Amino acid sequence: MLNTKHILVIRFSAMGDVAMTVPVLRALTVEHPDLKITVVTSAFFKPFFSNLKNVEVYAADLKGKHKGVLGLYKLSKELKALKFDAVADLHNVLRSKILKLFFAGKKVVQIDKGRAEKKALTSGRIFQQLKTTHQRYADVFEQLGYQIDLSNPQFPERAELTSKLKSFISNSEQKIIGIAPFAAHQSKMYPLEKMEKVIAQLSKEHNVILFGGGNKEVKILNDLETKYDNVKSVAGKLSLEEELDLISNLDVMLSMDSGNGHLAAMLGKKVITIWGVTHPFAGFAPFNQPEDYALVANREQYPLIPTSVYGNKYPEGYENAAGSISVDEVVSKIKKTCQVSKT
Repeated sequence: MLNTKHILVIRFSAMGDVAMTVPVLRALTVEHPDLKITVVTSAFFKPFFSNLKNVEVYAADLKGKHKGVLGLYKLSKELKALKFDAVADLHNVLRSKILKLFFAGKKVVQIDKGRAEKKALTSGRIFQQLKTTHQRYADVFEQLGYQIDLSNPQFPERAELTSKLKSFISNSEQKIIGIAPFAAHQSKMYPLEKMEKVIAQLSKEHNVILFGGGNKEVKILNDLETKYDNVKSVAGKLSLEEELDLISNLDVMLSMDSGNGHLAAMLGKKVITIWGVTHPFAGFAPFNQPEDYALVANREQYPLIPTSVYGNKYPEGYENAAGSISVDEVVSKIKKTCQVSKT
């Protein structure tokens, strides 16, 4: 193992983006089993990488001892002790750029985020599928000399459920649908009154497990749990490891353009996504999902979509664009996907 190459991977945050690295790193380590990977990210995300061979996580405390330029210098000294050979910067932000300054002499490749083409997409100059973020990650490793084929991915087995986790499944004979109704911006969310109708219909013949966090979200999800049979909320009740184990046992996940969809996708689950003012053309669709699993807002009604890459910018009247997708379309897509689900 003395000749094993060691790559330092920088991907500090956010949750969805960190989750998107997982299937790429899995493919990388499967195809290049002698390669060692150290991922520099938040300690919170460590469970994402628990079943990847030759992958370790080095926790960056960017709000504590690694805060600011001096903190990043301290982090660089700690990382140098790991004796890595090259750096894959999958974040390409100010912090990662400063950190890389301390790695003089090492080969460094940073992600091309395609900012110009994404600006063309959100300004309406083009409307076409851009390179996926997963492929942009893979391109970084290719520049480091490691080809990756993402077309035939491997995924972990379903996790064994503890008795605690089994308590969230009302009927073991029925399919299990996860629903994550929240997103960072309202403009990316399906209207809650419509989502409740989706939940009401699906819960008649399926287990429905609700995912979310934050005090306001917890209350909303708990209220839905009490209103409908076969509906359980995990919000505020499980650790991240437990949530991942439960997600690995889903038949389908319904999410917005948000992190939960990427968590399910990295575990090989079928993921139906709802898109408001954002659009999968920007390259952030969950990994390995058919194109028709993305339910997009009506562009005849909202012609400026996508108005931004992250959903933080949109014109007045676009905040409920996702509501142009009918309840029947969402329910039908999930039921059809459940019927063909063999995972």
